[in-house]
Amino acid sequence: MSETASPRGPLGFRRAAAVACLVMGLPLAGCSFFQAQSTTRGDPIDGVALKQLTPGTTTQADATALLGSPTTHETFDDNAWVYISQITRPQVGRLPAVLEQRVVVLNFDQGGVLRKVKVYDKADGKNVTMAPGTTSSPGSSASVLQQLFGNIGRFNPGAGSSNGSSNFGGSPGGGGG
Repeated sequence: MSETASPRGPLGFRRAAAVACLVMGLPLAGCSFFQAQSTTRGDPIDGVALKQLTPGTTTQADATALLGSPTTHETFDDNAWVYISQITRPQVGRLPAVLEQRVVVLNFDQGGVLRKVKVYDKADGKNVTMAPGTTSSPGSSASVLQQLFGNIGRFNPGAGSSNGSSNFGGSPGGGGG
């Protein structure tokens, strides 16, 4: 009997290893098939549309016809239009990953003519951390038990009726009314 014909020889071992790799590799390859799909938020503005905007000649009506309505206006300047778009992908146990982000700011003068175009991408973003500590609020601080049981007996079931009588006991005089 030769080594190539033996199921336990080098050729048989290689076949078994190849089959084992194939059996173990197929489920792993399927994981990429079930990967979460990316989500687009906002309306992405492409470079071709941006090149059609000409400071000094493009009006607000032209910008709206070309790009659509802005996502928002700057807080203290209605002549600054902001278009925001973002592509994200969900991640298990974490916030969604931002794959691509673009913010386009159009500044118009008082006459509605475009003066400046600014484009920001993901690299221009800054992480903002929460301020440490807590913010005090007026009022008393209640314990968990006070919050759970504090409202028992505070609500009158008949308070919502128009004639002042309870729906449960008939008329206030007890005549059954």
